[in-house]
Amino acid sequence: MAPVVSPVPTSEDLPSSTVVGIIGGGIVGLTAALVLAERGIPVVVLEKGRLAGEQSSRNLGWIRKMGRSVADVPLACVADRLWAGLAARVGEDVGYRQAGIMYLARTQAEMDMHRGWLDSVRDLSLDSRLLTAPQIDMLVPHGQRTWAGGIYTPSDGRAEPTRAASAIARAATRHGAIIVEQCAVRTLSMEGGQVKGLVTERGEMRCEQVLLAGGLWSRRFLGNLGIGLPTLPLVCSALRTSPLDGMGEIAVGAPDFSFRKRLDGGYTITQRGALDAPLTLDHLRIGMRYLPTLRQQIGNLRIGIGREFVEDLMLARRWDKAAVSPFERVRVKDPAANAALVAEAMDNLVRAWPAFGNAAVAQSWAGTMDITPDSLPVIGAVTKMPGLTLASGFSGHGFGTSLAAGALAVDLLTGQAPIVEATPYRLDRFT
Repeated sequence: MAPVVSPVPTSEDLPSSTVVGIIGGGIVGLTAALVLAERGIPVVVLEKGRLAGEQSSRNLGWIRKMGRSVADVPLACVADRLWAGLAARVGEDVGYRQAGIMYLARTQAEMDMHRGWLDSVRDLSLDSRLLTAPQIDMLVPHGQRTWAGGIYTPSDGRAEPTRAASAIARAATRHGAIIVEQCAVRTLSMEGGQVKGLVTERGEMRCEQVLLAGGLWSRRFLGNLGIGLPTLPLVCSALRTSPLDGMGEIAVGAPDFSFRKRLDGGYTITQRGALDAPLTLDHLRIGMRYLPTLRQQIGNLRIGIGREFVEDLMLARRWDKAAVSPFERVRVKDPAANAALVAEAMDNLVRAWPAFGNAAVAQSWAGTMDITPDSLPVIGAVTKMPGLTLASGFSGHGFGTSLAAGALAVDLLTGQAPIVEATPYRLDRFT
């Protein structure tokens, strides 16, 4: 069962024109729409299914700098500031709490990895620090395992995925943005080598600029235009518990489980050491680009071939603007939760913190992430298509940085000074 997203009133009609058209109603696209509307720039968001129906509502809700690559930390730092001001900006509580995130290590080798990361960001003025086992017990008491140590970033936080994107969408519409659900964009309308509009299942909408924020669907959309975006799918299964007292506010990630407190008093939990990696045709096409990452992460991947391979083959990779697109055939990507991984996560957690044995599992779900070879997103212009900007490939990190990523995409699209240095996110780094 997918998480229930806070509903948003949207437009029934497709406008004939606008200045900026956004493909994708996830949290990055909606944030970009809010920024544009706040700046007085007409914008229309087109969503093939329902707002935040895929990974934007299915992620774990972590907002972190810890563990990110050095190149990605500045974006995460800006996102912290924007998350802190979001409730006032949108007029709603989105569950943001700057309560800290802690990673735990069972072995000295794992501690060495944390030390290495801490050394790599030494010049970035973060508040991350290493922990001893007694310090872990003080911060998150009542545990039954002895850890080799950990790393802790007090300024990291969390928010509620089922609330945040919706609150941003409502604020964007109050500022004048138009949002249309159940309206798939099939392709771009081009004139003289320049983007001039969007061809949708309901007809064409003229616009001056396009932002593609289609998540895992962006690769297929661009592929139909002859543009390569290397992303592969990974599926994360998660669960939420009934309310539980006494476990504090800090989000915790161990080698084989994680938990973070929810606004409803329960906890979102996952098997942090295991992700499903369903094989698709794209693994044959671009899989070699992922070999360095695969060597490091192979132990965390449950690789398999099944119905996902067949379903992927059945979706077109080339289509005409008059044809029904893949985005109309699959309105919402809704993978089934891996029951074995959900059970593993809960069992591993209860062994470490027995108090979780008193909490019932209220719901489980899964979400598909779009992973790039270097785990950094692409945010920037698509040079082969003047007028097209891309914001996709967030590799499971998009929720936390979404507020900064959406703003950066708008800066680049409108030619303003970028909120952070955008070079690490250029599409051409893959060519």
